[in-house]
Amino acid sequence: MNNNFIPSPAKICEIIHENEQISTFRLKLINTSIPFSFLPGQFLMLSVPHCGEAAISISSSPTALPIIDLSIRKAGTLTNAMHMMKAGNQVGIRGPYGNPFPMKNFVNRDLLFVAGGIGLAPLKSVIDYCLFHSNSVHDAAQSITLLYGSRSPSDIAFQSVTSNWQEQGVNCRLTVDEADTDWQGNVGLVTDLLPRHNVTDNTTALVCGPPVMIRFIIAQLSAMGCQDEAIFTTLERHMKCGVGTCGHCHLDGKMVCMDGPVFSLSQLKTMDVMELAQ
Repeated sequence: MNNNFIPSPAKICEIIHENEQISTFRLKLINTSIPFSFLPGQFLMLSVPHCGEAAISISSSPTALPIIDLSIRKAGTLTNAMHMMKAGNQVGIRGPYGNPFPMKNFVNRDLLFVAGGIGLAPLKSVIDYCLFHSNSVHDAAQSITLLYGSRSPSDIAFQSVTSNWQEQGVNCRLTVDEADTDWQGNVGLVTDLLPRHNVTDNTTALVCGPPVMIRFIIAQLSAMGCQDEAIFTTLERHMKCGVGTCGHCHLDGKMVCMDGPVFSLSQLKTMDVMELAQ
């Protein structure tokens, strides 16, 4: 998009209700002549008239363009307004912004994704991208494993997506904090699943979810021998402009909107965010 501060109108083509709190909004730019591309891990600034603007991770793969998926959890004025919208309504988007996942570093690696709740959204973009390139000698991952935790079975998001991934060879292991009478899967925190997974020198881990989950997963991965430069996560900060001007997402000399939101553990250890790196 040409101007960093002027949103481009986009149409909601479809709304996928993931659970009571999360919906995926499938968008298309109104002006199809506007050049648009992104990489997994980047985000958009989403705006709704009279409701403000917020940074939202892109949950679809670049390979799905011109479709752009934004998976949004009810959390405030703008996100609640989005959940009141219907297919055919318009929103504003600008971007993409942020430092993406280093996709070329994932070729021929055993990829381990660990997610909690809405944290699966930015990782979904990576998984879909990898699966699209699964038959490419130059772009394919060696293997893909997903460990995904939710509070209850009704809170699990992307259920049809994870079923489809499983059919495509992704080792999907889901767990819930509390089961209901129909749940037949794992019960417990997602951190309980990690010790059952074999971490090797060829493992690259991507982690996203609540900060406390990220902290414990990173500590476990390090203890299991995963290298700092092979552990990636995303940091959530209050990003207002997306282009490093307003300073709202300043963090120890970095601007999360420009230098992140994707960081490796080796990068985090050079910053004042050791609550995650320890």
